[in-house]
Amino acid sequence: MPERDGHLWLLPEPAAEAFAARHGGELLLGPEERAHLARLRGEGGRRRFLAGRVLARYALSARSGRPLAHWRVRAGEGGRPEPEPPADGLRFNLSHTDGMVACLVASGRSCGVDVERAAAGADAVRYLPRWFAPAERAAVAAAPAAERPARVAAYWVLKEAYLKAVGTGLRRELAGFSFGPPADRPIRLADPARPAAENADWLFELLHPAPGFVLAAAVQGGRGGRIHQTLISP
Repeated sequence: MPERDGHLWLLPEPAAEAFAARHGGELLLGPEERAHLARLRGEGGRRRFLAGRVLARYALSARSGRPLAHWRVRAGEGGRPEPEPPADGLRFNLSHTDGMVACLVASGRSCGVDVERAAAGADAVRYLPRWFAPAERAAVAAAPAAERPARVAAYWVLKEAYLKAVGTGLRRELAGFSFGPPADRPIRLADPARPAAENADWLFELLHPAPGFVLAAAVQGGRGGRIHQTLISP
């Protein structure tokens, strides 16, 4: 796979429990991950967390040829999970929502992924755009009312994926950077905190991995590459 490419692994939640059990389940987790899992109270949250950590190892092994049990995961900058020990420069990022778990892997490049429901709820459509950049707010306001939930969700996952890739998460203001129209290809980033050439070198893809879901994938330095996808069937 070319170095600039990312690989996106998708695990529908109905397949999550069997997938995790088949590939080692909790036995693969390190002490910090087990402690985190134990703190989760909801059955769905526990299932998605465990499936995500197993999926990350599965994806890293598919890219590197190393066994699943080889991988340990540590909390890196900003709490972002990182492979330990580093191998072949591989990086990964995880996201999950009710119904879907996603893992993005890239070689030698920061990456981020966010998956959400494809249409934002009424409260999100009403209040979330106020935190967007002015051009994004204007684009949402100009869209037909029926299209605004999808437009808000698209901007949200793009922003989340980017902030996860750079390691800041939501500690950074969402209005401090902006995206061009999500329907454009390539999707354009404008981040005044970074040089224009660096902004142009990001690869962003906005995908609908299954009915009812929207996902954004971000790979730093990935311009000219592509995101490969693998859907794990139940």
